[in-house]
Amino acid sequence: MQTTDPGQASPATLHPDADGESKKRRTEGAVAPVTQHRGALSEEELKIELKVYYDRLFPTSFLFHWLSSMSPVDGLKYREMSFTLPGDIYVRYCSYVTKEALKNDLVSKLPIKIDIGAVYNAPPNMHASIANFAPVHKELVFDIDMTDYDDIRTCCSGAAVCDKCWVLMSAAIRVVHTILTKDFGFEHVLWIFSGRRGIHCWVCDSRARKLGHDAREAIINFLSCYQGKEKKINVSMNQYGHMHPSMQRAYEQLLPYFEDLLESQGWMDTPEACDKILEFIDPSLRDEFRPSNDDDAGLQKWFELKNRVKSFLFRQKKFTAATNSVRSCLQRIVFYHAYPRLDVNVSKHLNHLLKSPFCVHPKTGKVCVPIDPKEADGFDCNAVPHILQLHDELNAFRSTDGSSKATWSSTSLKPSIELFRQFVTKLMNAARVENPRSYAKHIAAKAQQDVATNEW
Repeated sequence: MQTTDPGQASPATLHPDADGESKKRRTEGAVAPVTQHRGALSEEELKIELKVYYDRLFPTSFLFHWLSSMSPVDGLKYREMSFTLPGDIYVRYCSYVTKEALKNDLVSKLPIKIDIGAVYNAPPNMHASIANFAPVHKELVFDIDMTDYDDIRTCCSGAAVCDKCWVLMSAAIRVVHTILTKDFGFEHVLWIFSGRRGIHCWVCDSRARKLGHDAREAIINFLSCYQGKEKKINVSMNQYGHMHPSMQRAYEQLLPYFEDLLESQGWMDTPEACDKILEFIDPSLRDEFRPSNDDDAGLQKWFELKNRVKSFLFRQKKFTAATNSVRSCLQRIVFYHAYPRLDVNVSKHLNHLLKSPFCVHPKTGKVCVPIDPKEADGFDCNAVPHILQLHDELNAFRSTDGSSKATWSSTSLKPSIELFRQFVTKLMNAARVENPRSYAKHIAAKAQQDVATNEW
């Protein structure tokens, strides 16, 4: 890899207590109570912390086997990785044959961000000398950012996120994960917290990785419902008022999230807010659906609207353009406010890079940890391990014989890496069955050993 080395960071040191002595070490396997660190670090502080993080905590081996599962003999020789180094130095087209080479670069260069790209037809670090250099395959990825919901969020805006608006991300995971697994039959779907205000999704099935541009675009179009902030929602109904089964299921999934958000965001609390909701109904009919009492709670007004819509539709003998707006208004209201808002370009382009799992976000200090889709509703973005917290937990560790060095298994990062390890193990097992020839026995055995023994 050809790049400019920004220089080595100074050696990491133990955090002293107020009296100048290092923190008292604990018994093996225990994660000691530590100060809850939050917020951004200076560039120098981040370099010091990253030195320890990449050396002792970052799951390099699991990441390496995850990305090379389709071709373990080649490692990451044909896979593009990019680093953002301190000082806003951006290095693209990095590639690695061994996990040791990857770890050496992480520890020496201390990237503040790692991005993962496609597998190419030639080693990325030789791209300048290859005439037909082109991507061959890549995971199908999705990016959902909280700032795309700023037109409906009332609790936060911009980079700010709280428990109230994080419900939007929980709803997105539930809907998208169901469509990917139930409608498309994908089995290896990895969800990652972006470290600040969003989530990333990696679909790692071999047939997903081999999808071309047109197929990716077709999938993202199937998933997309939100079409901009002009209240344009792609909801099609047949003559009987029925939606596509996938959309009907999504509506039923989103409804409880929407009603939770309607209360927390105040979407129907005031007459002005109700007017915005009624914009989904033809202007000639809106007065018929205004709340009977402006002082009622927002959720009560919503239930009243649902009952009025049901009664109105029951009375109709023939549907016009105006009355059809009532037929689909409830669905369009819910989808506009709660349906996942996907970044289309991230998903359809093979050469688009996406942030690696287990990066440390430089603005928050939080680790980009996996999210279990089964437990997405309980995920707390404010309880994610912070890099300073992890360093303190390393310092507080003590083995029974005094010879063992603390690793990720001694910190609050353990559940996240265990979840990732389980995902990688399942993916490797599937890859070995699908590609028995390319998945050489000695390579597969070594990879399985790495994963089984916590080697990183």
